[in-house]
Amino acid sequence: MVADPSKAHPIATADSSKAHLELLEALGHAVPRSLDIPRARRIFVNRNLRMDEIDLIGFDMDYTLALYHQRNLESLSIQCTLDKLIAKRGYPEEIRTLDFDPAFAVRGLVVDRRLGNIFKADRYGHVGRVFHGRTAMSREERHQLYRLERIRLSSTRYAWIDTLFALPEAVMYSAMIDYFEKKGPVRFGKLWQDIRECIDEAHRDESMKRIIKANLGDYIVKDPELAPTLHKFRSSGKKTFLLTNSAWDYTDAVMKHLLDHALPAYPNWRSYFDIVICAGSKPAFFTDKNPFLEIDAAGNVKGKHTGAFARNRIYQGGNIHDFEKGVGVRGDHVLYIGDHIYGDMLRAKKSSVWRTAMILQELESELTAVENNKGRLERVETLERQLVRLDSEISYQQMLLKSLQKLAEQGDPHHEPLAHAAPTVDAAKVEAKRRLDELRAALKAAADEVSENDRVIDRAFNRTGARSSARRRRTRASANRSRTTPASTPRACRTSSPTRRCATSARRANHMPHELV
Repeated sequence: MVADPSKAHPIATADSSKAHLELLEALGHAVPRSLDIPRARRIFVNRNLRMDEIDLIGFDMDYTLALYHQRNLESLSIQCTLDKLIAKRGYPEEIRTLDFDPAFAVRGLVVDRRLGNIFKADRYGHVGRVFHGRTAMSREERHQLYRLERIRLSSTRYAWIDTLFALPEAVMYSAMIDYFEKKGPVRFGKLWQDIRECIDEAHRDESMKRIIKANLGDYIVKDPELAPTLHKFRSSGKKTFLLTNSAWDYTDAVMKHLLDHALPAYPNWRSYFDIVICAGSKPAFFTDKNPFLEIDAAGNVKGKHTGAFARNRIYQGGNIHDFEKGVGVRGDHVLYIGDHIYGDMLRAKKSSVWRTAMILQELESELTAVENNKGRLERVETLERQLVRLDSEISYQQMLLKSLQKLAEQGDPHHEPLAHAAPTVDAAKVEAKRRLDELRAALKAAADEVSENDRVIDRAFNRTGARSSARRRRTRASANRSRTTPASTPRACRTSSPTRRCATSARRANHMPHELV
């Protein structure tokens, strides 16, 4: 018997723990091992979150509980939009044959409606790359358009591609610019407005949702872990609620597909939630004072709701103030999980102190790309450090060569000591030049290898060849200081994807932006 467990022999303690885990496995129990969780399935945080202090957990539906087969949904969105452009706006039937490449667009793009360009800006508003149609602009063209004066992205001139639902807009816009420019001048703003309005109408008039509801398996990912996850939250004493902008008929169809008959303890999907709110009109839910309405299972309004909420009831609209009063939970005891950076995250944080978690569906593929390119990423980091050392050594050799040259020019051939030193100075100059040439060659080789590795990595993250301006400026400055890199030499560049757009040290910290705020 050990009087003080803390003084037990460490090897014995380790053996006991191992034996305990082996016993659990033999009995068929799941043994938690945090390091066994793939990085693509982990939760990344930028603040501590104590789940024991969370009493109420809320969920958005689209792209949160209900993930979509993105390619199928984008194809449907494009098809419905084309139908409306042709039938209602007079566009030619020929646009149906255009190549709408879904891989072209990612969230975070900005559309310049005045010039018909689509560009990617970093967090400081610096435009790193620009496409006109499907053609990438040169650095000189980008500089002329977006670097001579400050651009204000809040201007009506610009439109954001900030949701997964909006990706088809950028895909269609780029393809149709190329098509119509072959026929004559294009009114870029009008083209964008037509696409935007038609795609909005396709969502609003049930054109898309009617097809999705009739073929839910083709468009909605049925996650077998969703029901057990919600059950675990409830089993741990948490209350849950659904807050979605979708109308009741669509919400009911999708949630039935996801949760009905998933677990025998829950007779229907509404049993997983203490409160169900549809047509929530976020972000107005967080900013306005819209009343709550109670509706029946057919979607008919029963009347205005005030006071406490009840299970197995359906609510519509509402606002955060009445919600917190009715549910009896306020502030940072509420965790809301959604996918929209403005409607779900930003407005919730500005109007309340709710804790929020954001679903970033793209991170899974990006983290997989990180793992697949781990060797290249590590090699790039090594080369970056090597470039800094080489640049420093080149600066030293250049300074030494200038000093030797100055000494040689100031020498007096009639001064005997200086005359005897002249051969030594000349030899030192030759050696400094030789060493400088070696360093310049090594710098160019390292920069070329970085550029090649980054080209491969960039393609892994983004087929359109994403480039970051910060690293390019740094490499160019280094090359200019050493006077070794010609204008035609490919410069190092970094992808603009969220996983790699931070500095090298940040990239190694396993931190992703916006997951948990």
